[in-house]
Amino acid sequence: MYFWYKFFTYLFFPFSFAYLFLRKLKKKEHPTRYLEKLGKIEIERGENPLIWFHVASVGEAMSILPLIENFEKNEKIKKILITTITLSSGQILQKRYGQSTKVFHQFLPLDIPNFINKFLNHWNPNLAIFIDSEIWPNLILEIKKRNISLLLVNARITKKTFLRWKFFKNFAKKIFEKFDLCIVANKETENHLKSLGALNIKNYGNLKFAKTKATFIKKLNDDFYDKIKNRKIWCAASTHPTEEIFCAKTHLELKKTYKDILTIIIPRHINRIKKIYEDLSLLNLKIAIYTENKEIKNETDILLIDTYGEALKFYNISKCVFLGKSLIESLKEVGGQNPIEPARLGCKIFHGPNVSNFEEVYKYLKSLNVSKEVNNPSELNQSLVEELRINKVNDTQIIEKIENFGSNTLNNVIREINIYIKKQK
Repeated sequence: MYFWYKFFTYLFFPFSFAYLFLRKLKKKEHPTRYLEKLGKIEIERGENPLIWFHVASVGEAMSILPLIENFEKNEKIKKILITTITLSSGQILQKRYGQSTKVFHQFLPLDIPNFINKFLNHWNPNLAIFIDSEIWPNLILEIKKRNISLLLVNARITKKTFLRWKFFKNFAKKIFEKFDLCIVANKETENHLKSLGALNIKNYGNLKFAKTKATFIKKLNDDFYDKIKNRKIWCAASTHPTEEIFCAKTHLELKKTYKDILTIIIPRHINRIKKIYEDLSLLNLKIAIYTENKEIKNETDILLIDTYGEALKFYNISKCVFLGKSLIESLKEVGGQNPIEPARLGCKIFHGPNVSNFEEVYKYLKSLNVSKEVNNPSELNQSLVEELRINKVNDTQIIEKIENFGSNTLNNVIREINIYIKKQK
């Protein structure tokens, strides 16, 4: 199977330039830095040791920030490289570390031998750490050819992904046995990785429960907050197509009880803002867009957030949060978005029935009476009416339990990674 995988990646090589250029035209890639995915590197490598973290998208990027904060302080580590795939994750990390002299961001090259060899020849990391479910066969096998220690951290393999790998079991074993250590996020992944041939597996819980040591909450600016602070506020985050309509219909129901209700919608992909605006306008709702905050008025119904990395500000002023990617039947096998951040800020979490992507996390939050499943706007409306009767009050005991769980997970993961860092010269 690997022969054919490698063959087709070689076959794709002549088309890769055009492929990425077209994605750039569609604004799915950075206008200039997309060339990094073709092996172009402009950052100097620097001294040993260099630790490399690879994540795919925003959620995974945010999950490693507590790790990065810890290893930034480690004087033995001279440079930390973070690679990502998606444009949004790159924007967030570049914004956070753009001025750093120790932490650098780059887009990961396509999994084509020519590009990954350029990448590895330049960076030659002392330790490679892949986050979540990022598996790139050519890259992984080339890393191990070079005797670079390779870890899979906060690993999550869904049932759907597992069944795909199981169909090519020998190929899967060839890949997963290359990891020196797999630290998994849940029991399901632990079982899947054992079956797929991983050799060293440890389970400390989901790293996304951990939080950064830096100031956790960035507040809205005073002028903006003054416009909305006296209103009843709830938030719908990480929404996907059709879920915005679901939330808008809930808003219309809520308005019968709370005339001053403000619904904040943070779509998973902000390139959909224009379409969402048009769809919600058909419901005769008054809509404002966050970056055009002069439009915010007392009669505004819906506030659409059109920037990345702002969610915590709105969780902080919301008593309740509905999390998307949980109502769409076609996404059932990969449903659910990370509820940990709003839960940590004392929000009540609502979600649809499809949360398999974070099933263990939701079970834990449900045991704390933090999360609740809803299936239609009427159910969500009834729940929100009750929750919004009182002002937001953080349940310090629940927050403390979440913090402790996250701290234990983080400390265990750091301890395991440090074993491999200490081996570096």
